[in-house]
Amino acid sequence: MDSTVELLWGVRPSPSRGPRPAFTIEDIAKAAMDIADAEGLTALSMQRVAGELGFTKMALYRYVRGKAELIAVMIEEAVGEPPDLSAVPGGWRGRLQHWAQHLWETWDRHPWLPGATTGERVMGPKEIGWTEIAVAALVGTGLSGSEQMDAVLLLSGHVRNTRSTASAGTQPWTTQRQPDLSTLPDHAADRFPALSAAIASAADPTPDRSREFGLQRLLDGLEVLITQRTR
Repeated sequence: MDSTVELLWGVRPSPSRGPRPAFTIEDIAKAAMDIADAEGLTALSMQRVAGELGFTKMALYRYVRGKAELIAVMIEEAVGEPPDLSAVPGGWRGRLQHWAQHLWETWDRHPWLPGATTGERVMGPKEIGWTEIAVAALVGTGLSGSEQMDAVLLLSGHVRNTRSTASAGTQPWTTQRQPDLSTLPDHAADRFPALSAAIASAADPTPDRSREFGLQRLLDGLEVLITQRTR
């Protein structure tokens, strides 16, 4: 069995010899998260985490077998237990909106999560639990199992994209954050008339507003499909 699976799913056997562990996996994950929250994943190293906990890098390997395992336990600790959607009003749409908002809040607290959760990797039970409750919200809507999972993938992708954009420092188009196109060289306003007009007429969008706009449009599309299936 993969060692990361053993660690995340609580099936790794405890060492029968050696000193009693001074820290738990959760303690190590929290120490690593504090570094990543403040300075990003690039600042994270086994040596740095060991130093924060007051023991040697080699001692840290008794708990996690490398940086990949360390990041895996960090992700599991950071996402935490998924919210209970059972009492959320508004049917499937209300539950998925509540789910997305909680996911944004989690990723806002830990801006390194989008970068850490890419590529092929092992997920733990807490992280998978987030997908479980979102798929469960779509049970009984008339969508097939694959459509339920695809819908959740679209929603989580929207959360990831908007969080990644914020982490990268990219701001939405606004009349305050972007210069007036008419002041740019090469007659920018003439070259980009539609964009110039849209900026001139738009209210100043915030990241939260952009998030909500995208979320509601995705939910609108799902609602059209679900209505078709239930007629």
